[in-house]
Amino acid sequence: MHHVTRRHALGLAAGLGFAGPALAQAAWPSRPVTLLVPFAPGGASDIAARAFSTRLAEHSGQPVVVENRPGANGQLAARLLARATPDGHTMMVGSIGVFALNSVLYRNPGYDPLVDFAPVTLAVTTPNVLVVNPEVAPVNDLAELVAWMKARPRGVFYATSGIGSSPHLTMELFTQRTGTEATHVPARGGASAVMDQLAGTVQVSFQGLGSVIGPVRDRRLRAMLVTAARRNPLLPEVPTAAEAGLPDFEVSSWQAVMAPAATPAALREWIAGEIITFLREPTVAEALEAGGYTVAGGTPAEYGTFQRAEIARWRQVAQAANIILD
Repeated sequence: MHHVTRRHALGLAAGLGFAGPALAQAAWPSRPVTLLVPFAPGGASDIAARAFSTRLAEHSGQPVVVENRPGANGQLAARLLARATPDGHTMMVGSIGVFALNSVLYRNPGYDPLVDFAPVTLAVTTPNVLVVNPEVAPVNDLAELVAWMKARPRGVFYATSGIGSSPHLTMELFTQRTGTEATHVPARGGASAVMDQLAGTVQVSFQGLGSVIGPVRDRRLRAMLVTAARRNPLLPEVPTAAEAGLPDFEVSSWQAVMAPAATPAALREWIAGEIITFLREPTVAEALEAGGYTVAGGTPAEYGTFQRAEIARWRQVAQAANIILD
């Protein structure tokens, strides 16, 4: 994406009649920027936000504050974003759950991600990894796992970071595709889900790549597949789903940046360019990749198309599994 200068941004603001005196008189940002994060510090959305917030502040000359607002599966922060002034000074770095899954799973999440928000950019993605605890699920590959699960209807349990999370929906898709059954045991976050599996209270799960690199490398967990088109260099011995025998099973958990609905398109284009530039800086990208994340980037329009496709895909999965949350 081309880099837009402040003078160019000012010209865009004036020419397109951006609302508000701040944008009419000066290039963005004219005051501190708030990046809402709908989860507690240390999670994937928080990591993505902090990966570029410092450089954005240095480059813009304005403070960029990462504000963690956890609650109600991200719904609390989402409602704040929907009510924020659409001038680029309040945005949110959130997950597939907040920007896609909540609208699929909840009867009334209190916001519509396609109506109340405007896309900025897809920031990072990470595949999920299908893992088993070999002490309680003594299988070596996908075929053995499917046979093992089919031999134990209602006797297989899986852990996730919570109801409506990417690992939850990924497992539901997996059971639909393989004709297997498994009982969901939601935990209080991704780290707790991994601990439950290491303790042997659940046998199988899908987890984000970064959360299981260590346990897979030290053989406390055994990886069956990674839900990506290509093998991941962090776990090069783990096959893709297609290689393992499950074609067309590409799933990613992702973090994106969104703004309030009426934020002008030209401003969002420029902000996206700034964010992507910083995420792709070698030291930032390498640190993210070491944690299992891949820098995505792309225009607001590209992210918007991707988001709509994700919502449609997971709505089918949720309906087939009859998952409806209040």
